[in-house]
Amino acid sequence: MKRARPPLDPERLHAGAGSLLTTSDVARVLRVHPKHVYRLLRRGLPGHRVGGEWRFNVDEVLSWSGMASRAVTTKDEREMKAPSPRAGELPPLLAANGDIAVERLLRRMVETGPSLGLLVADRGGALELLRRGEVAAAGCHGPDIPGALDDERLVFVHLVERSIGLGLRAGAKWRGFRQLRRFRIASRPETAGVRIRFDDELRGHGIDPRALHSGVAVLPSHCEVVCAVARGDADVGLTSEAWARRVGLSFVPLAHESYGLLIRASALGDPRVVHLCGVAQSAGFRRDVAGVAGYEARHAGTIRYEPPKSHHRTTAAS
Repeated sequence: MKRARPPLDPERLHAGAGSLLTTSDVARVLRVHPKHVYRLLRRGLPGHRVGGEWRFNVDEVLSWSGMASRAVTTKDEREMKAPSPRAGELPPLLAANGDIAVERLLRRMVETGPSLGLLVADRGGALELLRRGEVAAAGCHGPDIPGALDDERLVFVHLVERSIGLGLRAGAKWRGFRQLRRFRIASRPETAGVRIRFDDELRGHGIDPRALHSGVAVLPSHCEVVCAVARGDADVGLTSEAWARRVGLSFVPLAHESYGLLIRASALGDPRVVHLCGVAQSAGFRRDVAGVAGYEARHAGTIRYEPPKSHHRTTAAS
């Protein structure tokens, strides 16, 4: 009888971090059949296509599997290693701004397996909740998506490419940024990603964002912004194209950007996170969001260990 090959020792692997593993190597590390590695790829195992084959980064595999902590060899290193959520202890919550892509993702998670509850928070608030360990994932977008929090590595689970900008009330005509001084504006907090983009545009047109926001309604979510404009309480609001079109507003684009979820790399083995990644990569989720105005979902579910680069801005007519 042919004897099974012994598992690769994660401690020995860590000494050679940066090298690439084959599918067979990963199977030995994770102690699974080589065919099971391909199932794990669909569940979020980070891998890289090299020609017609898969190759795997040692650190990424160890972090994903929750085995990286075994590679810490000295007492001092163990004491210095920052604590991170372990499987079974991860808060069953996702912090995001109620983006329609997140709404569709959570709906499919509920239908197919373990799910997460939604805690409504803007970009800055969601990142702070993730930093404090109070949520499993944080919605994030904008020009500066972090790759780490408190020296702990993060991964970015891409959901959609989306357009963000200004939703206009019925009958309002867009003639440029100077016109904003005459408009009633439904804005967002300074920590919101769309507000960061908006303020950058204002400065580019010689407008002081703080002066413009004096007396402006600052609302906590895209939903509340578009509702305020649709009710006639505001003439223009900062939002995504998906939300603007949902309530029948016309839309002026400011930027096209990647929107997704930040998760601690050490939490990728948690059952809820595995399920989240699987749903995000599913054909059903892609169908759910592909028909939403302002979304492009070809790469939904892609797991990135480096923050996505900022896209060029699609500036509204001045």
